[in-house]
Amino acid sequence: MPRTNPERRRALTDAAIALLAEAGVHGLTHRSVERAAELPAGTAANYFSSREELLVAAAERIVERHLADARAATEASVAPARSAATPGAATPGATTLDLMTDLLAASLLDAATRQRERYLAIAELQLEARRRPALAATMAGLATQASDLTALMHADNGLDVDPAAVPTLVVLYGGALLTLVTGSVPVDDATTRRLARAIVHGSLATPPREDDHGAP
Repeated sequence: MPRTNPERRRALTDAAIALLAEAGVHGLTHRSVERAAELPAGTAANYFSSREELLVAAAERIVERHLADARAATEASVAPARSAATPGAATPGATTLDLMTDLLAASLLDAATRQRERYLAIAELQLEARRRPALAATMAGLATQASDLTALMHADNGLDVDPAAVPTLVVLYGGALLTLVTGSVPVDDATTRRLARAIVHGSLATPPREDDHGAP
């Protein structure tokens, strides 16, 4: 009968995430997860009947941790900045762009350093999802959930962000983050701020009219 100890299940899925980042999908097996979690042989099979079920559980655990961190980061970074803003000092749109740039720059830097393991694991899962329908469905559902939460957090913190722009924002952020975690560019304050500014202005700024001078 499958075990239901939540603490042990978390230990197994956290070990799976670490293995995905270190060894890739091909290094992930029930036995390797048990060794990494320092649990007896056969433990993982009690919780996950197949390798695909283990991969799905790892994806769900990643999103659980990500959403908790996203809420905490937003409360810590956006709300204080919003309360400190000078009323009437700039247009609401400009204020939103500045606050979003600050938020994304901090998020990119944290994700590419302290949370690098998590995002390498996500990249492995996204590639594997192309070959596993159950995992693909899970990843698609989790992406939608993350996008919806992002839009909700923007509204809760008074950020004037068009919900229709959030999917583009998420895609651009994901591409920048993949580049950072795989070591293609330096990971530092200056780089993450440049990327954040490009993401924010590329997805949220009002697009130029066709008759604007210099418009592409």
